[in-house]
Amino acid sequence: MNRSVTKFPATLLLADGTVFTGTSIGKIGTTTGEICFNTGMTGYQEVFTDPSYTGQILVETNVHIGNYGISALEEESDSIKIAGLVCKSFNIPFSRKQADQTVQEYFALNNLVGISDIDTRQLVLHVRSKGAMNAIISSEGKDIDTLKQELAAVPSMQGLELSSRVSTPSTYYLGSDQASKRVAVLDLGIKKNILRCLEERDTYLAVFNAHTSFEEMMKFNPDGFMISNGPGDPGAMPYAIETVKKIVEAGVPLFGICLGHQILSESVGLKTYKMHNGHRGLNHPVKNLITGKCEITSQNHGFAVDIEQAKNNPLVELTHINLNDNTVEGIRLKGKKAFSVQYHPEAAPGPEDSRYLFDDFVAML
Repeated sequence: MNRSVTKFPATLLLADGTVFTGTSIGKIGTTTGEICFNTGMTGYQEVFTDPSYTGQILVETNVHIGNYGISALEEESDSIKIAGLVCKSFNIPFSRKQADQTVQEYFALNNLVGISDIDTRQLVLHVRSKGAMNAIISSEGKDIDTLKQELAAVPSMQGLELSSRVSTPSTYYLGSDQASKRVAVLDLGIKKNILRCLEERDTYLAVFNAHTSFEEMMKFNPDGFMISNGPGDPGAMPYAIETVKKIVEAGVPLFGICLGHQILSESVGLKTYKMHNGHRGLNHPVKNLITGKCEITSQNHGFAVDIEQAKNNPLVELTHINLNDNTVEGIRLKGKKAFSVQYHPEAAPGPEDSRYLFDDFVAML
């Protein structure tokens, strides 16, 4: 197989006017989104296909991207979800026998536009200082003034509802219908491994579109609800907040992950806010306030729950905090079978520090 590719000049323009020039990767074209960075040293394919990254241009802080190729077994959804990629070294040849194709072939198949051969350290320091902002990548030879005009038309992530773009269009089922427990999954942009972790614990799953009503999901006769991760601003999702309110009022056990955590928080009056940069990587330390133990966690979120409101709301118990910046990482509702975490317990940075949360959920059913 021919693994060479013709490279073209590419430009990255940030909303504050900062410009980086490099080399095209993936498809020749132009793409826009909110720029963010991930600090993980491995797992790039899982990141590319995580629906929570919808609408975001991803900067990989690890120098080499593509060096272990692409495997169909490592996708977290049915396609690439990032809006674009920025990296230092884009490695087309790969060294892993289990890989199916190169990252360039994968990007071309998914029509993904990216840029390489730039100083990602300088870029990350800039974004870390200035905060998340919109950006545009182009390998089509457009001048800076044209790129500025196109970038000006891109909406802010704040106030943007994106789950509707990535949620399943129709209900599907996983596991054995003879399983001991039934779980209804509200798909706001779910990762495949969350479903695997539930299946492994003898549950039969029905995965519903994000806009499915509580009443419709109850026809499945679930023992509990999983509210999934996903992209966008939780404050722009009144439909999901209302559904979760009904689940809580009905007393059906509930477990929320990432966006699901934010939706549960909003349903009991806790406000969410846009973070300066967000948390994205495999190395975020979280303290479980109930057990006193620390977990090394995988995270991907640009919004967070107000910690003072979480501490002062009589309906809420704060269960987990981030040890880097003291932000909210988990809550549970007093007197209810409902809890949530901001991080991803299905991922494996610890490698299994957080899997107990699935056990806790199934034991609650």
